[in-house]
Order: sequence, then C-alpha cells, then structure tokens
Amino acid sequence: MMAMTGRRKRGGCGRGLHAAVLGLLGALVLLAGCSEGGDRAMPDSGSAQRARLLTAEQYRNSIATVFGADIADSVLSPMPPLSRTAGLRANGAAAVGLTSDQLSQIQRSAAAIAARVVDETHRGFLLPCRPADAGAADAACARMFLREAGRLLQRRPLADERLAALVDGAGRAAEETGEFYTGLALALEALLISPEFLFIADRSEPDPARPGGQRLDGYALASRLSFFLWNGPPDDALLQAAASGALHSEEGLRQAVERMLASSRLETGMRAFFDDMLAFDAFDSLAKDPMVYPRVTGSTLAQAREQTLRTIIDHVLVRDLDYRDLFTTRRTFLSPALAVVYGLPAQPGWTPHEFSADSPRIGLLTQVSFLAVHSHAVRSSPTQRGKALREELLCQKVPDPPPNVDFSALEENEHAKTARERLDAHNSNPSCAGCHLVTDPMGLALEHFDGAGQYRATENGAALDTAGELDGVFYDGVEGLAEALRNHPKLPACLVDRVYAWGTGGPASPVHDRATLAWLEDRFAEGGYRLRGLLETLATSPAFRTLRPAAEPVKLPREPPPTAPARITEAQLALRDTGATR
Repeated sequence: MMAMTGRRKRGGCGRGLHAAVLGLLGALVLLAGCSEGGDRAMPDSGSAQRARLLTAEQYRNSIATVFGADIADSVLSPMPPLSRTAGLRANGAAAVGLTSDQLSQIQRSAAAIAARVVDETHRGFLLPCRPADAGAADAACARMFLREAGRLLQRRPLADERLAALVDGAGRAAEETGEFYTGLALALEALLISPEFLFIADRSEPDPARPGGQRLDGYALASRLSFFLWNGPPDDALLQAAASGALHSEEGLRQAVERMLASSRLETGMRAFFDDMLAFDAFDSLAKDPMVYPRVTGSTLAQAREQTLRTIIDHVLVRDLDYRDLFTTRRTFLSPALAVVYGLPAQPGWTPHEFSADSPRIGLLTQVSFLAVHSHAVRSSPTQRGKALREELLCQKVPDPPPNVDFSALEENEHAKTARERLDAHNSNPSCAGCHLVTDPMGLALEHFDGAGQYRATENGAALDTAGELDGVFYDGVEGLAEALRNHPKLPACLVDRVYAWGTGGPASPVHDRATLAWLEDRFAEGGYRLRGLLETLATSPAFRTLRPAAEPVKLPREPPPTAPARITEAQLALRDTGATR
C-alpha cells in the first residue's frame, strides 16, 4: 500500500478530477448491476433492418464455400476496408459505399474467379454437366450450373426470369466466341458482381405472430444465421430449411442452430469475431524496431495473434468455459518463436502450455498480442493499453486528446526512468488528467512487460510500481488487475453488446435494443457466462428473426459496376444489365 499512497499523492491538481471520475464510473457500474436479473421478460422488439456489404473475409469464405479454397485463395478479396464503428469493423459494412475504382476491382476479381471455375482443372468437378459441343451454346447444361451456383452465391433461388436471362446471355456469348465455357464464365461473372451476392440484405415479410409486424424471410434469416455463426454463406441444409419454412418454427430454428453450433465452421466464425473485437487488424501493419526488440519479428507477431485466438477458441468453444476466466487463465498455446519471447524452452509446432501460479503471465492481457499491439515501436504505452482495455473489453469510449494538447512535457522529461514518472506530466495537466486517469492506472499495471510483450523486472534500472485501480478496485500488480477485470460487470455486458452487433449486422441502438441487451445479459449470466449459450440464446430469440419498423425500405444498389470496354461484348453487357435490374 505504500506504493499506492505515494502514487496518489503525486496526482497534483488531478486528484479532485480523479475522485470525480472514479465516482462517476462507480455509479455507472452500480447502475449496471442494479437490474431485475432473471425476472426480465423476453423483449418483443425486433432488430434493425439493414443491407450490409460483404466483408473481405466473408467474400473469401463465400467463394471458398461454393467453389473451393484454392479458387478463393487465387485472388485477393476486392472488398474495400471498413472503418471501425462502435467497436467492430464489421459494423461499418452497413454504412459503407463503393467507389467506381472498387467496383472495377470487384469486376476484375469476378472475371478471374469465373475463369478459374470453368478452366480445364476445375470444370470436371465444379460443373454438374458437360456441353454436347464445347464450341457452341448448351442451354440445358448452362441452366443446370447457373441455377445451383446462383442459389448458393445469392443465398436464395434465382427468379425464373433472372435465370432465363443468364442462360440466354451465356448462350449468345458462346455463339459469339465459339466457346461454351467462355459464355458460361461471363454469366457466372454477372452473378459475382450482382448486388444480391455482394450485399447481405435483410429482406422482410409480414410476421403472422405479430399483426402489422415484419420478420426476416426464410432466406434472409438463413443468411443472418450463417454470417453470424460461421462468417460465411448458408450451406445447402440451411437453404433447404429456409425453403421448407422450418426456420420459422421454434423447433426447426432450434435444430438448425444446434447443428450450426456443432459444425467445425463455428470456429471460423468466432475466430473472425474475436479478431475483430480485439482490433487485431492492427497486426497487419504492426512492426517493432529490430534494434530494440531483435527477438520479435513479423513472424513472431503473427504467431502472437494466432496464440490469442487459439487460447480463446479452446477456452470458450472447445472446453465451453466461463468467458470471464479468459482474463485469469494461465492456459494457452505456444509456438517455438513465442517460447523464446516468453523465456521458455521451445518445442516443435503449436503445443498447449500452462504458466505456473507464480508466473507474471495471467490471462489475455499478459499475452504478447495485447501487449505488443498496444505499444509503440520502441517502448510500451500504458495509455494505449489502458485505452484498449476500456474500449475493447468494457465498451467504454475514451475521448480523443484535445487538438491543442502539448506533449512536450511528456517527451522532454529527461530524468524520468519509468513510464509512471513520464506519465505524471499527464496527471498534473488538467486538460489531460481526465482521460489519463481512466486509462493509465490499468496500463501501468502491465509495465513489467515491454513494448514487445517481453517480461522485465525493471525499466532503465529503476523498480517498477505496478499498483493501480480499476473503477474503485485497488490492486498491487497485474494479477490484481486480471481479477478486477474478470469481475467487472461491464466485461460480460460488453461481450453481449458486441455479439449482438455481430449477429444483427450493425451497432446496437441504445434506445431500441436496450431491453434486448439487458435480457441477453441475464441469460448469459444464468448460463455461467458461456459463449455457446449466448450464441444459441441470441440466434433463437425473437429479436434476431423479427424486425422493427424501418424509416425506409432497405434497397440494394441498382447501378451495374463499370466495365472495361475493350474486353466486354454486347452479350456480356446484357448480362450485367440483367444483374443490375433482376
């Protein structure tokens, strides 16, 4: 406690603000805990209706599911990057637009994929038939392929007139080029650039159980389920359940969800979810100074990302344990390169490992991934780490620094040996203290780990003071921080919020979705904070399959992508026109 007392005295003019911030956070935590618990009734409000663009990973997964991983991996995903919105990049998919350059890239990728599907290597097992004459049109064979490919790609059966237009266009192109497979590729390309493939649309229909209300139609519900749990398109069984109406019965929906939760594709979906939630896209551009951290290479950082995802999937899916215990568990997986960083003997391949009870490594916060991605290239950053803890794990937005903030006091403190001493400049500056007092105490508890996530006993020869507090819970070091985070009421509430947004395709509304989120939190707690239970509860809930009134109907884009005139025939243009207008 001596270290804590000394640190708090150094707060200067920030002490009063510190107390006020703690009081406010404490009140918010108290309010979060004051609920009717399991007595809450299931809300009858539906979710928002959206049309969202496929993410890059969903595009890749869609091509892989329909045509195979080798074809999916033969092209870079043409989908544009998404801005992080309300904690998830996926949330930005409902608000993103496409530029003409992006549309051209989508077209080029579609042409490349279509050409691979019908080439000599793949046509024998990807096409259900062979033309009577490869040098001429064959409407029957084209129809057979396009009907099924269209159903899988657009996640619902093609309308008769749409299928007829595609077959006719493929035939005309085949006659013009003298190649059946060229014509078929152009028709497939039209499917791959259609809005029905590129967008996940929440198409609705009247809800018989709620007069005047709307629900997702069977195929839209199948898509919402599959992109929620698998981060990819529905399989044949799910599309058949949509066609038969089984998804609109309680028992049919439950059976479908249970089958999906038992599928190996669930791991793919949940890895994508946690990778997004933890902002691991930062690894794509992350680098450490090799002069400062010679043992941490780009390959090491990629393996650190993988380590955390393996740890999470093993904990919440394979062993189906309490989500909160991810932040206190000592079980993980190691690769040879990571073993070196952790100071452990290297073994070949990925191997399970459990840190000892006296190890400083405890939970996700002390894994190299979290520590390295939230640090600078040459040193650690308690502020970045504390901010990430607040925003990624507790869903608490930390304000950006004011535009006129002066960093010179922080950078020019030549006598400071530790991060705590350097950050005292923040606590003595009223314009900085408000935010830093809700980020730095948690980040400072992680200062025994440098900017690459390696353990250190001291910094510049000086002892490290890692005592701190999290919303009124005081602790002496990283183990105390891990326990405080694990028991924080906003930790499970934040996961519920992110899972709901991931499943319904956009951020939760603080007005319309509040009751649904509270109900889901209760069910999550009653189920022992297990992810599988939360996924099943949401996927089978009325809120997931019903829609609240929209300000205006969801519409897909109608303009066809731009074309490259030098290589586009009249038949191909006709195909694109039918793709744009259905």
